[in-house]
Amino acid sequence: MKVRLAYGESGLTVELPDDATTVVAPVHHASAPDQRATLRAALREPVSGPPLRARVRPGQTVAISACDGTRPQPRHLMIPAILDELDGIVDLDDVTILVATGTHRGNSEAELRAMFGDAVVDSVRIVNHDARDSGSLTYLGQFGKDVPVWLNTAWVEADVRITTGFVEPHFFAGFSGGPKLVAPGLAALETVLTLHDAARIGDPRATWGVIHGNPVHDDVRAIAEGTGVTFALDVILNRDKDIVAAFGGDLSPMHAAATAAARRLAMRRVEAPFDVVVTTNSGYPLDQNLYQSVKGMSAAFQVVRPGGVIVAAAECRDGFPDHGSYREVLASEPSPQALLDAIAARPVTVPDQWQVQIQARIQAGARVVVHSSYLSEADLAAAHLEWTGDITATVTEALAAAGPGARVCVLPEGPQTIPYLAGGQA
Repeated sequence: MKVRLAYGESGLTVELPDDATTVVAPVHHASAPDQRATLRAALREPVSGPPLRARVRPGQTVAISACDGTRPQPRHLMIPAILDELDGIVDLDDVTILVATGTHRGNSEAELRAMFGDAVVDSVRIVNHDARDSGSLTYLGQFGKDVPVWLNTAWVEADVRITTGFVEPHFFAGFSGGPKLVAPGLAALETVLTLHDAARIGDPRATWGVIHGNPVHDDVRAIAEGTGVTFALDVILNRDKDIVAAFGGDLSPMHAAATAAARRLAMRRVEAPFDVVVTTNSGYPLDQNLYQSVKGMSAAFQVVRPGGVIVAAAECRDGFPDHGSYREVLASEPSPQALLDAIAARPVTVPDQWQVQIQARIQAGARVVVHSSYLSEADLAAAHLEWTGDITATVTEALAAAGPGARVCVLPEGPQTIPYLAGGQA
């Protein structure tokens, strides 16, 4: 059986045994016939509350939060749709687009032009949020379970605040989009570290598809609701990164409707765990570094047997990446279990420690092998990971080692599909 994996921009085809392979993929939906019209409808006929134009008055300042370059958000469609709705009410000089980087690096001008289009870049002020720049942050108090909240000052001081994102299952926040475009997207480092501390991330409810009772998402939602969002716009994407559906309106009802739709597309039940799971990180831009590619590993971990093998195909053209402390923290202990023990023994002090915690938990329960065009065997060994140049050969060897009746599951779209075991969270 030949299976095409989402990998970089070109994809990767592997051959696996017909009788032992199960492919688990999201329900494919064609894109909306007119994606721009779908966005207009979401802005004019929202899930809850009045349309966008009815919420804005002449002379007001507007801040729009959008995903950074590690996310396949169709910003080039969503932002112009919003600007068109505001035309005649708001001056473009009074609009600021904030790239909700969280603790990620800012995007370059070339990246911003690819993300938003030249017309938007040339006519609207765009600012990369910087979680470490105290001069650009405003303290707003404590929200949720004692989370100290600093948010981007341009966002806080705007008369109108609009979030834009896309919704898919998230490996510890439950689902993306919605309130995440406020925090951690526009939050200070200290706020993010608290939201991602060991206790919250380690909670079994901090997982795919869970938003209520999830300590991470509960606090993220509390921050967004407590600090105020004027209008929220989210989309659901198919495997081609095209818009399938759009949802607008008051933040919480809008996000509830969007997550229900995403759940139907992405969550897939399987009857029993597999000996081997082949996964991806959904291709570019999501697999541009190892840090992001832990999501694909986490999706696979949901259905691999204890001690089984996860084979992750992630291009990682941006390396670990080189910025931040992720690589340093991964290499700081001799084993995944030692990493987990060290993290449990001390509070989160660096922004990448939460990601390391999840990766270490996966690696403590399964053998993880990575196929990457940009990370070497030595690079991956430093992160307690194995390297393979031949996924087919690695799977064949793993199945043989597992013995007669061994089975392999393939997640060709990675975390765009979240498998769960019968009787588990749906």
